[in-house]
Amino acid sequence: MLVSNATVTRHFTPVDEGSEVSFKIKNFGFNVKGTFSGLNGNIIFNPDSLEASSFDVTVDAKTVNTGIDQRDNHLRKEEYFDAEKYPKIHFTSTKITTSTNKKYLFVFGNLTIKDITKEISFPFRAVVKGDDYLFEGEFPLNRRDFNVGGSSLTMSDHLTVTLTVLSKKK
Repeated sequence: MLVSNATVTRHFTPVDEGSEVSFKIKNFGFNVKGTFSGLNGNIIFNPDSLEASSFDVTVDAKTVNTGIDQRDNHLRKEEYFDAEKYPKIHFTSTKITTSTNKKYLFVFGNLTIKDITKEISFPFRAVVKGDDYLFEGEFPLNRRDFNVGGSSLTMSDHLTVTLTVLSKKK
């Protein structure tokens, strides 16, 4: 449920502790899960003034973690995230709206991976945690839209990104 106890727009910083930026993709027919860390950025949020709210958040591409060091090192290379040349994955919102489901809001914005920017949108929840917020959402992505993974025949083009982002009041 979307809860509001704030009447003013407040500034927040996303933090790794209590957060998870994860993905799930099929490779050789099996689900492979991974995470990113190194959350950074600025969040301005007031559920009563969505037009004044915004997200400008990054994660570190080099922190990709699937639990297998050899695979993670491969994912950091040029064919995948090219983390040396493009160290950040960046999301900037362009609009936040209500949705038909009262438990969720909807965010529209630009996702940049490897210097390629695409518009995305997805529903999310904003849960009050004391003076902080927990933002939760999920969206599909086509890895080929961002030139990640080349023309692999064993890896799906489609993946799901799941966000659980704890944001601390500044």
